[in-house]
Amino acid sequence: MSKDRIVNFYIEYPAWDRSTRIFHWLNALLILTLIPLGVAILNDDTLSLTTETKVLLKSIHVYVGYAFVANLIWRTIWGFSGNHYSRWKTILPFSKGYLGDLLKYVKTFYSGRPVQYLGHNPAARLMICVMYLLLIVQGISGLVLAGTDLYLPPLGHEIKEYVTGAGENHRKIANIKPGSKESIDEAAYNRMRAVREPIVETHEILFYLLVIAVIFHLIGVAFTEIREKNAIVSAMITGKKYFKSPPIDLEK
Repeated sequence: MSKDRIVNFYIEYPAWDRSTRIFHWLNALLILTLIPLGVAILNDDTLSLTTETKVLLKSIHVYVGYAFVANLIWRTIWGFSGNHYSRWKTILPFSKGYLGDLLKYVKTFYSGRPVQYLGHNPAARLMICVMYLLLIVQGISGLVLAGTDLYLPPLGHEIKEYVTGAGENHRKIANIKPGSKESIDEAAYNRMRAVREPIVETHEILFYLLVIAVIFHLIGVAFTEIREKNAIVSAMITGKKYFKSPPIDLEK
């Protein structure tokens, strides 16, 4: 066999390409870094953080967030050029007959003989769609907050111009520091903060939703590993899954 081999009566099939695996673990690492930083920032009063410490934590949070967004952008692009099982057409739950596939999978899963998939099974595709949407909106809202709070890219320069009324007076803009209202037009600053408020709330709500989604993801992976026994966990390291018979979605 050119693409697979027999291992202890199981057939080994390549599933996830290297880029997809790198994205997955890098995304997990970045999220696990962002969560405690976010918790600390949300509880700054309880932790009695100084303004300088809070600005430092927010700055670290933003720079890790830049890596998170860059990784997400790369995965989005890779979804159009990666291998068969990494492409959006095999990941998102919008293909013809998807609902029927989902119902069949759920029924067979609970019967103890689940339909085997080399790529994402129908339930996983639905979960990934939800998680990816949360990640995208969280990334976008985070970029907006980076500009309106710390005056960092991509909107920081424009926000500085607005809250100072300085226009292209770069010397005046350069004096603006996060956490300080020196050289700030208070009325303009308050208007900016009012526009910013619903974005802050969205970012916070999505933070909790993402934590819940991650927990459900881990539970789903554990249950699938136990039920299907096809190395779904190690596949994100080796790129390979194991089956006793060809999976239903095997690329022709």
